[in-house]
Amino acid sequence: MIKRSGYADLPLHTGTVPKWLADRMMLLGTQIIESIVLNYGKKEVLVRLSDPLWFQSLGCVLGMDWHSSGITTSVMYALKRGINRHARELGLCVCGGRGKYSRKTPEEILFLANATGMDGDKLVKDSKLAAKVDGTAIQDGFQLYQHNFILSDEGDWTIVQQGMNTTSRTARRYHWSSENLKSFVEEPHSGVTGENQGLILNLTDYNAKKTRSSILSITQENPDKIIKEVQKMGNNDFIQGSLFSEESNISTSLSQNNINQNIILLKNDRNISMPSHHEIRAEDVDLKRLGAVLATAYESNHSNFESLLLTPGLGPRTLQSLTLVSEVIYGTPSRFKDPARFSFAHGGKDGHPFPVATKIYDESIRILGDSIEKSKMGYNEKSECLRKLEKTARFVEANCNPEADFDALIKHEREHSKEWGGRTCHD
Repeated sequence: MIKRSGYADLPLHTGTVPKWLADRMMLLGTQIIESIVLNYGKKEVLVRLSDPLWFQSLGCVLGMDWHSSGITTSVMYALKRGINRHARELGLCVCGGRGKYSRKTPEEILFLANATGMDGDKLVKDSKLAAKVDGTAIQDGFQLYQHNFILSDEGDWTIVQQGMNTTSRTARRYHWSSENLKSFVEEPHSGVTGENQGLILNLTDYNAKKTRSSILSITQENPDKIIKEVQKMGNNDFIQGSLFSEESNISTSLSQNNINQNIILLKNDRNISMPSHHEIRAEDVDLKRLGAVLATAYESNHSNFESLLLTPGLGPRTLQSLTLVSEVIYGTPSRFKDPARFSFAHGGKDGHPFPVATKIYDESIRILGDSIEKSKMGYNEKSECLRKLEKTARFVEANCNPEADFDALIKHEREHSKEWGGRTCHD
């Protein structure tokens, strides 16, 4: 089954990522992916990458602009550089990219398929179909310019692609998945969490039997035929959304003959639309969750983190960053509904919420890398400490009232920026 698992709308920004940040993004991004593989398996990486909110949070913790279109390009470039160097070890590989590199996706997929014995033609068809649907069949005003196909050696995949609308100066990132995603580690991903936000299609719901039975396998259809069928639907109720109930988690039956393939287009609570203002404001983050991170780093009983605290030079500010990094690795879906909060790990390249704290960033890379290497040798103390950081922050949030003083925190970070190696893309 091929499913669009969500999308993100972002202000369109220009510019490039400086090398000093791009290299750090590659190192920390790859370590986060490797940690997820070690703890949960390679399929879980694809689950995470198919979630627009988690992806945005990852970009923020890596030091990118918290809301801009550049997150998509820079994060996927960083992951491609890092993951592909360890493809055999991780069982994952990133194909495609931006512009001319997106057009190389079929070639790269076939190369991997030939090396692993997978059905390359089917994988290429899936890649092209997702691009066609978002770029041609569904006319939403966004012209695709980036397409990444993340493939596991077991044949599972996720697609992350992005289009731009030059008139509105916005970008839209689309996420696709090769299967029905069921969960992160603890919470159901296929269910709807939070307030009802409109049109939802939940095919894993018990009551969706009729919907499932009305959908045929995409592999049995010719892509050109599917595109023509979807184009015919441009003015009917399926595209306009009136077939979907806003009071239910499932759609009415799609048994109409208008649709004969299992392209699942859904609107759910994982979709995001980022604001246009450049600075991070208090309303952009969950202040209680941010306060729990600060309390964990600066006020908690750190006896539970002894192996981390024995790391030379580790202080509360690095512990703050590691707490947010640990949440990206171990957190559940509900933790990522305020992606801007993760910018308080290392800052942002544009100086919002504060310049990238390069010295803290390097400590995060060193400590996480050390925990990964020790885990491979059977010494799990540091990795368990990182897991405890995430659990402790959740405990503090649930049992205390740790709301952060947003303005005071920003002031504190900027006052210490020089000390922590603060840099922006303008330096």
